[in-house]
Formats: sequence, structure tokens, C-alpha cells
Amino acid sequence: MAEAHQAVAFQFTVSPDGIDLHLCHEALRQVYLSGLHSWKKRFVRFKNGVMTGVYPGSPAGFMVVVVSYMSYNKYKQLDPSLGLFAKIPCGDSQRIVGGVLVGTSLWITIIMIMRNVLKSLLSWHGWMQERHGTVSWSSRLWLLLVRLFSGRKPMLYSFQNSLPRLPVPSVKDTCKRYLESVRPLMDDEQYDRMKGLAKDFEKNLGPRVQWYLKLKSWWASNYVSDWWEEYIYLRGRAPIMVNSNYYAMDFLYVFPTSIQAARAGNTIHAIMLYRRKLDRAQIKPIYLLANKVPLCSAQWERMFNTTRIPGVETDTLQHMNESKHIAVYHKGRFFKVWMFYDGRLLLPREIEQQMERILADQSEPLPGEERLAALTAGDRTPWAKARETFFSRGKNKQSLDAIEKAAFFVTLDDSEQLYDKDNPVQSLDSFAKSLLHGKCYDRWFDKSFNMILFKNGTMGLNAEHSWADAPIVGHLWEHVLSMDPKLGYTEDGHCCGKPHPNLPGPMRLQWDIPAECQEVIQSSLTVARALADDVDCHSFPFTQFGKGLIKKCRTSPDAFIQIALQLAHYRDKGKFCLTYEASMTRLFREGRTETVRSCTTESCDFVRSMIRDETREERLRLLKVAAEKHQNMYRLAMTGGGIDRHLFCMYVVSKYLGEDSPFLKEVLSEPWRLSTSQTPMQQLELFDLVRHPEYASSGGGFGPVADDGYGVSYIIVGENLINFHISSKFSSPETDSHRFGANIRQAMLDILGLFQLDNKAK
Repeated sequence: MAEAHQAVAFQFTVSPDGIDLHLCHEALRQVYLSGLHSWKKRFVRFKNGVMTGVYPGSPAGFMVVVVSYMSYNKYKQLDPSLGLFAKIPCGDSQRIVGGVLVGTSLWITIIMIMRNVLKSLLSWHGWMQERHGTVSWSSRLWLLLVRLFSGRKPMLYSFQNSLPRLPVPSVKDTCKRYLESVRPLMDDEQYDRMKGLAKDFEKNLGPRVQWYLKLKSWWASNYVSDWWEEYIYLRGRAPIMVNSNYYAMDFLYVFPTSIQAARAGNTIHAIMLYRRKLDRAQIKPIYLLANKVPLCSAQWERMFNTTRIPGVETDTLQHMNESKHIAVYHKGRFFKVWMFYDGRLLLPREIEQQMERILADQSEPLPGEERLAALTAGDRTPWAKARETFFSRGKNKQSLDAIEKAAFFVTLDDSEQLYDKDNPVQSLDSFAKSLLHGKCYDRWFDKSFNMILFKNGTMGLNAEHSWADAPIVGHLWEHVLSMDPKLGYTEDGHCCGKPHPNLPGPMRLQWDIPAECQEVIQSSLTVARALADDVDCHSFPFTQFGKGLIKKCRTSPDAFIQIALQLAHYRDKGKFCLTYEASMTRLFREGRTETVRSCTTESCDFVRSMIRDETREERLRLLKVAAEKHQNMYRLAMTGGGIDRHLFCMYVVSKYLGEDSPFLKEVLSEPWRLSTSQTPMQQLELFDLVRHPEYASSGGGFGPVADDGYGVSYIIVGENLINFHISSKFSSPETDSHRFGANIRQAMLDILGLFQLDNKAK
């Protein structure tokens, strides 16, 4: 191939006169530029590490402190050495050095004081208890102090050392809140039994495991996150496809181009620009409360160059500091595509050029290559054993390294997906299923994320869950979607710019997959297909009303939707169930998620009032009580007062101690038959949803958590749109995603009707 010849840096021949070297100046130039790029990147990382390490201090602050101290010292004739300089003969230069050292120590002391004061300020969460739209004088004073001690021009990781640690709730409070959460789901006999188990645990084993958790909370940055990552994600032996991975979907109403390679060019370039900003720590920190309260940014560290490596008993996350290529899959072949040439990032038209070469490649897949990625879709232990047996040496190892060490994975899908207004239900359902699992062998599910480009120019994303939670991937996705119209396309649908005349082409990865390995691949594919075929996906845009109208009802939009889900679920199944809503704990260092148990006594009371013949006034009163309860629970979860991560960690400690707790065992075995999550829009400034409502993310979804349950994801887009993504399993006679979707629509309208009738009455 032509690119193979261009990759040779030099040739040599041996003759009686000696060795004659024929250097390729272009290749050497590329080597030089590549090295220069790497050193620049190392310098930027070093500089950013220093800037983050001394934050909220700064070089300017250092100069001010040192110069001020030395000037004051000279004016007052003070001895910073406390008499040491008087005993040791030294000149002016030594005194200057001594003054700089003391000034530096003073500067560091000021930094540490500011950092600890800021940490104490951020440990106060009283502002969350205030009614929306009102700010008390105590909160205003607190905000002023937070702003004063937060420093200037923070980078992405600047606040990491100033964030408080996640507190450990008391065993008594956790047991009390747990019993409160399950009361509407149990009869009196079941509840009294669970109450006895909780009381026994609280008196006996509870204090013992709590002591170990307190010790860990003092020693580690976060007492939950490492165990959560290991035991919830990495130790799971079931397929991560559907069960763990989740997806993000393209625009619904906008089709920037129908050319697959062109959409790939702009998309991949936008992602690489995001990675460059991430490497330079130029991404702004994420805040709450009008850009005043910072959130933890630790999860961004493994967004790129990261792969989940299978193990027999537990997986591991492999993260590379640097990766200059991506891996691409198309029609059963794998390619390695370099993202840099001439010491710079490839431009969109140049990336499109590379994708065109892959699409034009007519070569056939090697034996076993086409369905190789099915290993990442099946059970983890067979994949781990196959990886060790067949991919630990030779060309297989080299090709696998090219995939696992890539910045991310790209699939040039040969199917077409889009939102069809003439066939909205089937088209969106097909779109969601394709993003969630595809053909089960055309995504590398172990990569941190897969970019999926469809034949007709639409796209989506599939993300592995262990390294980070959905809002982090959502932040990247918002950047990608916002960049697409900015980068633009030509009139004929291609990326702007010109192809590169000397750009080396993609490199086809080579494999030698024996028959025994192909049998393992087929076995994994069988498992994955059975799982994928059982998934019932239903996605739909709810356009009747949105956040704007809900706020006019003086109700939290999230609480409104969660209560609607409870009403819809009761109508769907005729019963209540344990409900999971994901909340975040990123107000604390290395925080991830906490559970809001949305099925409460108050929400159940409201749902029953909607089923039986009840007055509108009573229904409205119960709704407001249920919404307030939900808001309080959400605040508790965000501020470290949730119960599920505490219960989980106590269970882990009990296992380490070799103690069996009937209470913890029963709590941790309860299925979540309704698992829900809101996808937040974090960068509203990137989208003008008033003038261009069509340029908005349609959100994403995930698979059902329980075999007889539902998974529901929703995104509130602007003021007038809410997108829902529902999943369940065909094999369960209790569930039907489309039926549940219809119940959600009706529940939303029925609840809104209570407010509208109330307004008419007034």
C-alpha cells in the first residue's frame, strides 16, 4: 500500500564501500514535528499542574506577596531569619534569597488558608433549602465569601483540593430513612419484620462497620467512589452492552449533511478539539447556583485514551496519557487513523478524506475479524480468557493495542437511522436500539466511548459507564453538537476546506484469529444477540408542554416528571415499586452519584387520589406535598445525606469483616423495577433554543435494570420540549415500553390539568 512506503523513514544498502544511507527528509520532518508536539503538550500539562496545585494562588499573587514582604522588611529593617543572618556572614544576595524564601512561605501559607476557608464554606449547603427565586442575607454573605476565596480564572481542576469530603451519615439516620422509603411498598407484617432487622443492625453490627467507614472517609478522598467503581461496574461478569453502557442521540429535527464521511470529519475534529481543551485544562469548571458553587471535575480525567480491560474476576481501566490515533470499524474491518500530520491536528476535510478512503476500501474482512468486537458485548470472563490466550502476542496483540490505546472508537455504520416525521415511533425506536447495541459486533463496547456515524449522515454515541457518569459524556456531546453548525459544510455537503495531497492513508489492522477463538467469538455473539433482541426501546419527544409551563405552576420540573412517572407506573402495572432516580454528589471531591428513592408515601398518596374519586383541591394539595418531599430528598442526596451509597459501603465492609447481615443482604437484593435518570443540559450558552429550537440534543438512554422493570431517561430541552427514552424487556409479560410511554404522556397531561383547572377557578 502507498501509505506503507511513506511510513519508511530511511533505506540503506550494504556495498563493499560501506553502508549507504538514504534518508527520507519528509519522514524525518514528521518525526521532528511529532516530537515537538509531544514536548509542547508535556510542558502545558506541567504548567497546568503547577497552576492547579497552587490555586487559588497565582504567579501574579506570588510576585505581589514576595515583593510586598521584601519591601516592608527593608523599610522596617526586620530580620526574617529571627537572628540567624546576624550569626552567619552573608551578603546582600543571601539576604535577598532569604527574603524570597520567607515570602514564598508566606504565599503558600496564604494559599493554604484560603483553600481551607473555601473548603469550609463549600461544606455549608443551607442555600439549597431556600425557595427557588429567593436568596436570604445569610446566603448572599456566604456567596460573597465563596467568590472572594475562589480566586480568579479557575481552570477545570482548580477546585479539586478545595472541595469538601463526602460525609458519612449516621447509621441511625440511614436506617430511619430506609424504613421510611420502603413503608409504602410493604404491608404491616413485612414492615415490622424489616424494622426489627434494622434495629438489630443499628445496635450490633452497624457501629462496627461505621467505624471503618469513618476511618476511610478521613484517609481517602471519597469513601464511596473507588468501591462503587470496582464492585458495581468492574467486578460485574455479565455483558456491559445494554446492562451498563448507555447512548446519546443526534439532533432530531436537523440533518446537517447526508454524507457519512463529511459528518464524521466535523464530528471527529470537534471531539479532538474538546480533547485539546481538556489536555490544556481550558474547559471551564462546572458550577451550580449561577456559576458560584463548583462541582468536582475528577471524572474528566479518563474521558479519552481509556479502555476497560477484561479480567477473569474483575476488569481494570487502562488509561494512556497520550494517543495520537483513533480506531475505526467499517464492514467488518478495523483501521488505525492518525489524527496528526505536519505537527498539527487534522482539519475536518482531511479527516473526511481519511473516512472516504475507508469507505472506498473494498478489501474483505480477515477470518474472524468481522465479528471480533462481539467479545466486548458478551460475558466478561470468556472475553478475558480469550484475550489472554489469543491476543497476548504477535500481530493480534499489536492490532488490539491499536484499538485499546486509541483516543476513542469510531463506527462507520452501514445502516441508516433518523427521526422520520411520517413514521416517528418506529424510526426513533430503531435509532435508539442501534445506538444501544447495534449488531452486537460493530461497536467496541470496552472503549470509553464509541462515535457511531450512520450511512445517511446521522450519528450517536455509546459510552462505557465505569469511568464516568452520563453528565460528563453529556458535556462532550453538547460541545460536539454545538460545533457542527459552526464548522459547517459546503453546498454539496462536504466539510469546508481542501483534501491534503500528501496525507498518508489509514492503516488496516491485521489479525490471525484461529478457529478456537472464532468459536468463542460466536458464543459471545449468541449471548449478546439474545440480550439485544430482548430489549424493547421506545423514544419519543413530549411536545405538549415543557419546563416553562411547569415552572408557572410553581413546581420543580424534575419533581413534576418523577411524580408523573409514579402515576404512569401505577396505571401500567397496578402497583408501586422501588424507584431509582440518579442524583449527583459532585459537590464533594471525587463524588459520583446517589440514589433518590422517588416512590414515597407522599407520592403514593397522590397517585391513589388520582385513581379514586377525589376532589381536585385535595389532589392538588397532595401533589404539592409529594413534590416538596421529592425536592427535600433530592437535596439530601446531593449534600451527602442519601442512604444507598452508605448502605452499599456498609455491606462491603461487612463482607471484608466476614460478617453476615440479614438486614444489609435484604436491602441490597431489592430490585429497582423503575430506574430513572435526567440528562441535564449544562452548556445552555452553546444553544439558542429560542431562535433555533431544532438545534438541541435529544438526550440518550440506557437498558432496563431489572428483567421485569423499566429504564427511563429524560432530558428537559428549553422551555417547551421534554424527550423521553424508555427501555424494558420483551420477555417480561409485565412490561411494554410503548404502553408505558402512553401512560407517561397521559400522566403528564393529567397532572398539568390540575393546575390549569385551579387557575380557571381562581
